[in-house]
Amino acid sequence: MDKRIKILFTIPNFDTAGSGKVVYDLVKGLDKQKFEPEICCFHNRGDYFENIKKLDVKIHIFNFAAPYRPFLTLPFRILKIGMFFKKHQFDIIHSWHWSSDFTEPLAARLAGIPFVYTKKAMGWGNKSWLWRSKLSKRIIAINTDMSSLFFQKLKYKVEYIPLGVDTEFYKPQKKSIKLQNELGVQPSDFVVITVANLVPVKGVEVLIEAVKNLKDDSIKLLIVGDYNNNYGKDLKNRYESNWVQFIGKQNDVRPYIALSDVFVIPTKNEGRKEGQPIAPLEAMAMGKVVVGSNVSGIKDILHEFGGNLIEPGNIKSLSLKIKDKKIFGDLERNREGLEMRGYVISKFALNKSMFSHEVLYKTTVK
Repeated sequence: MDKRIKILFTIPNFDTAGSGKVVYDLVKGLDKQKFEPEICCFHNRGDYFENIKKLDVKIHIFNFAAPYRPFLTLPFRILKIGMFFKKHQFDIIHSWHWSSDFTEPLAARLAGIPFVYTKKAMGWGNKSWLWRSKLSKRIIAINTDMSSLFFQKLKYKVEYIPLGVDTEFYKPQKKSIKLQNELGVQPSDFVVITVANLVPVKGVEVLIEAVKNLKDDSIKLLIVGDYNNNYGKDLKNRYESNWVQFIGKQNDVRPYIALSDVFVIPTKNEGRKEGQPIAPLEAMAMGKVVVGSNVSGIKDILHEFGGNLIEPGNIKSLSLKIKDKKIFGDLERNREGLEMRGYVISKFALNKSMFSHEVLYKTTVK
């Protein structure tokens, strides 16, 4: 057997699933006869770290990125990281660090190891991103806007690989009558759902106001996600009622999505914009109709369903779209939902993302 390609996946922490779940899927799904994955993070705390340990791969606890200050000692700290990389003889380093830090790719360059990073969000803002990109061998963009917005002069390095979902795990399932009763949802209710950690950029208040404006008692809104911050608590205090429920963080969102008629992702076009949200893809894979803001990442997901894109922040437009989806009726929504599932299987299935990553790793070490 040929020597396996030894890949180090670096990520600051596993405090939440988020990117940690993507790294988990990558490490789990790689062909172990061809690849030897290892993981490096800053500490072993976090809710999702226990899942990572179950992968049964080597986990390093090490600060793979150095703070810039004090400048006088920065070269020594970068050299220390490089020595760590070289000691373990990695063939590739794939970074999932959210930061514009350039010490990690510089250390990899000093160690003579190809460095790859995934651009996860739509932030840029400082020259460190440029240095991080110049020091990288390859860059993975998870939406189609990133290449033209950030990497005009580095397009030869950029590979578009969207995040994938497990379409066997996320698939159509029957509604749970027990959960329906627990939430006080009637069979005749029209259920709108969103799944997101409640932060301002998610635009959850836009969705709430859109549903409120319809003045339709049969429409129920479920908001699934962590609301334990000032923004989330404020929304809960202002809006929670018999028509809008704040469910909180759930390890398994599928039973809640199964109860819904429409999934909405109302992201704003401001602040720290996301690169490619996973939750709407999970809903589509479950055969649910998805409506979302016309912003980077979401417009890729809904590329074949342009009629389901709405102007970000436009409450009236979102109200009308939800009303239209309700008028469609069950048969039309089920048909569109199955079309969406087919689209996810063809474009965003986890195995396709895995294959693209494996090809990138192989071509990078040549």
